Amino acid sequence: MGNSQGNSPGHSQGHAQGRAQGHSQRNSSPAPDTSTRRIRTAIAAERRDLADLLDDLAPAQWDAPSLCAGWRVREVAAHMSLGFRYPLPRVLWELLRAGGSLHRMTDRRARADAAAFSARDLAAFLRDHADHPWTPPVGGFASALGHDVVHGLDITVPLGLTRRVPEDRLRILLDHVTPKSAKFFGADLTGLELRADDTDWSFGSGSPLSGAAQDLLLVAFGRRVPAGRLRGEQAERFTVAGQAH
Repeated sequence: MGNSQGNSPGHSQGHAQGRAQGHSQRNSSPAPDTSTRRIRTAIAAERRDLADLLDDLAPAQWDAPSLCAGWRVREVAAHMSLGFRYPLPRVLWELLRAGGSLHRMTDRRARADAAAFSARDLAAFLRDHADHPWTPPVGGFASALGHDVVHGLDITVPLGLTRRVPEDRLRILLDHVTPKSAKFFGADLTGLELRADDTDWSFGSGSPLSGAAQDLLLVAFGRRVPAGRLRGEQAERFTVAGQAH
């Protein structure tokens, strides 16, 4: 997943573990059908949507900074399709070259592939592999969906684009947020209750942190969002642009 020193969007665990660690969750609406078929359908739709969005970007937008520190939109797009383009033996070889550092390997490949392929190619990789069964090392298809959705937001949020992730896809990921997954992504949510304004979802307990569900998802995945998108006493902690991939 992302170039995150092990923190890749999409790695997640079940709700029971979250409750066992003392965090509360509220969801009065029916839980979504998170069967493999449903999640894979969501993955394919998200990849096609993102490919269309990338096709519409201006050249200057491709070179604009993303929410991933040190990566432009171009590097994020290149990274998103790495798992489709490289067979496992090549990935392992690249990892060996990087001294076993996933962070170094993904950063190196993102930069090299961003330089090697055109914008049209990078968008086409997502569209042409919409149904590819790739998953990250941990978390299965829910992690793969998280990889696509969160990296898509890494692109659209700093560009100021108003794309809203469809609620059915977002709900799958929100329902996989746990204290363990937040810690994995470097998100310290201790003493916080995340409260979505636009859907019936909350997570944790303590001082309220409110905002759109997809912005709170970014917080739970270790991202920081532009100022003004979150409300609460602790909002400033999560509104400094730039963080690990």
